[in-house]
Amino acid sequence: MSTAAPWLVPLLGAAASREVDRHAIEDLGIPSLDLMERASAGLAALVAEVAPEGPVAVVCGGGNNGGDGYAAARLLRESWREVRVLAAVPPDRLHGDAAVQVERLPGEPPRPFAPQQLEGAAVIVDALLGTGFSGVPRGAVGEAITALSAGGIPVVAADVPSGVDASSGEIAGAAVSAVATATFHAAKPGLWVNPGKRHAGAVRVVDIGVPPTAGPQAVVAGDVGLIDDDALLAGLPRRAAGWTKFTSGHVLVAGGSRGLTGAVVLASEAAMRAGAGYVTACVPAGLQPLLAAHLVEVMQLALEDDDGAHTPAGAEVVLAQAGRRGGALVLGPGLGRRDGAREFARTLAAAAPVPLLLDADGLNAHVGALEALAARTAPTVLTPHAGELGRLLGLPAAEVEARRLEHARRAARETDAILVLKGDDTLVARPDGTVAVSPGATPALATAGTGDVLSGVAGAMLARGIEPFAAACAAVRLHARAGVRAARHLGAEGVIARDVIAALPGARP
Repeated sequence: MSTAAPWLVPLLGAAASREVDRHAIEDLGIPSLDLMERASAGLAALVAEVAPEGPVAVVCGGGNNGGDGYAAARLLRESWREVRVLAAVPPDRLHGDAAVQVERLPGEPPRPFAPQQLEGAAVIVDALLGTGFSGVPRGAVGEAITALSAGGIPVVAADVPSGVDASSGEIAGAAVSAVATATFHAAKPGLWVNPGKRHAGAVRVVDIGVPPTAGPQAVVAGDVGLIDDDALLAGLPRRAAGWTKFTSGHVLVAGGSRGLTGAVVLASEAAMRAGAGYVTACVPAGLQPLLAAHLVEVMQLALEDDDGAHTPAGAEVVLAQAGRRGGALVLGPGLGRRDGAREFARTLAAAAPVPLLLDADGLNAHVGALEALAARTAPTVLTPHAGELGRLLGLPAAEVEARRLEHARRAARETDAILVLKGDDTLVARPDGTVAVSPGATPALATAGTGDVLSGVAGAMLARGIEPFAAACAAVRLHARAGVRAARHLGAEGVIARDVIAALPGARP
C-alpha cells in the first residue's frame, strides 16, 4: 500500500514537536527565547481578538508553557491591558526561558493561584500544561484546571488546552475547555481529534519563525494528518469525452429489509450524485417493486427473499454480477440482523472480487469474525460509528470515544482495511497506522440516513478506481461539504439526508 498522501497536512504530536524545537535551536541556531517571544506574541494577539477589552487573568504553570503565559502577560500589559498573573507553580521553581520571562514581567509580580482571583476577568489565558503532558493533572495545576473549567469565563489556551493529550486528543482527568487555542508552528492531533477537539475551540496556528523545512513535509506511514480539501478533491477524476456509464463507475448496493428500504435508496442515490455512472440495488425480491418506484435511474436486482430479508443464496447472484460488471460493492445499508441476512453479508464480503464498502448491519454481521475481513484480497473500507466499532472490538462505545485514534488504528490493523471512524472529527485509518483527520462538518449531519449517504459516496469513489485510502478521505470530505452546503440553505435543524444528496454535486471545489 502506498504511503504517499500529499493532500494531508502533518499534525505534530509531542515527540515530533520536541524534535522540531530541537532542530530549530540546535541545528538552525534559532535562539529558544526568540521562539518563545514569537509564540507569546501570537497568543497575546488571539487573546485581544477574543476579548478586546476588560481584565485578563493569565494562569501559568511550569516549563515553557508557563513561560509563554508570562511573556504574553508582559505583552498585554505593554498594550495597556489590566493583567493578573496567577502562578499555579511557584515562579522560583522555573528555569531557563520560563524563568527569564518571569524576570521580564513588568508591574505587579505573579500572585499564587486561587480560584477567586479569576473573578471579574473578561478572559483567561491557560498556560498551565503544554504538548509534553499526558495523564491526569494533579496537585495545584489540577486544581487550577478545574477552576478554569468551572468559572464560565472564556479561556484562550496556549498551544493545547491543559489536560488534553496533544498527541491523541485523549483526556484522562480534568481538562480546560477553551474558546480558542493558539498553537505554535503546527497544529497537534489532539486539537483535531475528540474529545480534545471539543476542548480546543477555534484553532489558530502561530508562525514562530521556524522554517517549514524544520518540520515534517509530508505524512508518512504511522503519521497523523489533516485533510486538505483543495489538494485532495481537485485531483479526483472527472467525466471526460468518450467515457461511458461503466467508465464513470459501477456501484452495487446490497442491503434492504422490511422497514429498512430507505437506506438502500439513500446509498444508491448518493452514489449516483457523487458521480457513479451505473448503480445496481441488490434487494430482497419482495421489496424490489417498492424500490423501483423510488430509484428511477438505478437498476434493481431482485434476490431470494425470506419474508423481506436476504438469504445466503442471494450472495452468489451478487458475486456473479460483480464478476461481470466490476466496480465496487456497498454492503449493509438497511440489511437487518436476521440470521440469513448475516450469512448473506459474511459470504458476500468474503468472496467479493471488487472493492468493498461495509457499513451498518454489514459491519454488525462481522462481530466476532474480523479475521474474515483481513483475509480479503480486494480492498476493504469499513465505516462504523463508535457504537459499531465498539461491537466489532468488544468494547463499550464510551471507551472507543475516549480513545478514538487508538481504536481506529487497531481496527484498521486487525481487519487489514481502511477504517473510517465517523464523527465530527472523522478519522480515516490505514493498516500501517497512518490516520487522516477530517477538519469537521456540521451538526446538520446528525440525522437519520446520512451514514447511508456517506456509504454511497464512498462506493462511487471506489468504483472510479481511486486508491482506497484517498477514496475514503474524498468521500468523507465531499459528504461533509455537502452537509455544510445544505445547512447553509436550510439551517442545521432542517436538513435531512436527501438534502445532503442534493448538495453533493456542488461540494467539489
